[in-house]
Amino acid sequence: MSQKSLVDELQQLQLAVELIELGARLQVLETETEISRARLVKLYKEVRGVSPPKGMLPFSTDWFMTWQPNLHASLFHGFYRRLRSQGVPRMDAFVKAYRFYLEHVGEEEPVLALTRAWTLVRFFESELLDLATCQTCTGHFVIHAHTPSHDYVCGICQPPSRAGKTAARRKAREQDMQREALAVKLG
Repeated sequence: MSQKSLVDELQQLQLAVELIELGARLQVLETETEISRARLVKLYKEVRGVSPPKGMLPFSTDWFMTWQPNLHASLFHGFYRRLRSQGVPRMDAFVKAYRFYLEHVGEEEPVLALTRAWTLVRFFESELLDLATCQTCTGHFVIHAHTPSHDYVCGICQPPSRAGKTAARRKAREQDMQREALAVKLG
């Protein structure tokens, strides 16, 4: 085996480990690396301590159109687009953009999982999705390809009437439970 092939294999393994740590599904690893499925399963078990999850990957562009996922997808894709425009290789840009996204949202369970982010990039590459510029804030947001976008207004400038209500309700429920637990302790 030549030195070049050892270096290539090491880079492939490093990419696979990084993707696994970020939550990639096995199908993503198979597509983006040249490592055999058997070795990827073994690597996944070694890195995560469990077998890789089974099931189909997300396949609909509609998920990215709903209010909250659209904002998160647009944020991630902005990072990715910027890195690619600076000449960063595709998968390096993908991993860095996803890390930037995680840093910015700061959530334990982000809205946009790594596999969804990868699917988003693939949808853009397949020209199933496109970007529209908001007429109010001039931000760039994910839309279906070939959708008229001349009067587009984003979900930040014009949020749906129920936007944010779920989180507020969840927080109020948690506070009620904490008060009840405290009352039980004191009572």
